[in-house]
Order: sequence, then structure tokens, then C-alpha cells
Amino acid sequence: MKEETVWLQEYTTFLEAKKDIDRYIRFYNAEHSALGYLSPKEFRQRFTSNAA
Repeated sequence: MKEETVWLQEYTTFLEAKKDIDRYIRFYNAEHSALGYLSPKEFRQRFTSNAA
């Protein structure tokens, strides 16, 4: 999370940082729930192993 959002921003207030972090967490959780709570790497491995 730090590398993907926090370190890329220059927050001027705590509230601004909190809103951005909350937004990232919602995005991250939605992405991983769509993948069956697997990491993208695990999902890709499972998908490609089933295709063979």
C-alpha cells in the first residue's frame, strides 16, 4: 500500500491521507474478492494450471 499510494502522494492533512488510504483499501479488497481472495499471482497460477 505504501509503495502503490502513500509514498506517491503529498498529503496536506491527516484527513486527506485517511480518505486516500480508505479509498485504496476499498479498491484492494474489491480486487482481491473478485479473485476469490487470492493474490493476482496465485489466481494466475491457478487459472493457467487449469487451462492445461
